[in-house]
Amino acid sequence: MARTYDPKDVTVVLDGVFITGFQEGSFVQASKDEENFSTKVSAQGEVAVAFSNNPLGTITLTLSATSPSLPYIKQKAKSKTPFPIWVTYSGDPKEVSGGTEALIKKAPDKEYGDEVGDREVEIQVLDYTEE
Repeated sequence: MARTYDPKDVTVVLDGVFITGFQEGSFVQASKDEENFSTKVSAQGEVAVAFSNNPLGTITLTLSATSPSLPYIKQKAKSKTPFPIWVTYSGDPKEVSGGTEALIKKAPDKEYGDEVGDREVEIQVLDYTEE
């Protein structure tokens, strides 16, 4: 049986607001900032494993320069109050990434040209989880 993917099955909810106006191509990326563990091998071949307790993750949104969500994103970037953010793929298999405390690292850079540009928004998630 063939599996399908529809980008409309991806939603981003930032502090209760659905974000819209994504740029074509890869428009959302979510990842944990650090690997779950690190290893060291002694000169005699003994392996030691150190588990990471780093809860940080990063969600990067690529919005169109004409996105209706940009004013809201810029407002949240100025805020010093953490907010929840969730990226949900409701297709098969269902995936949810995000956390209850996040901050926008900085307002998106601006670029102008002869085509509609994009605005990249990097969001630091302080309690990142994936399901």
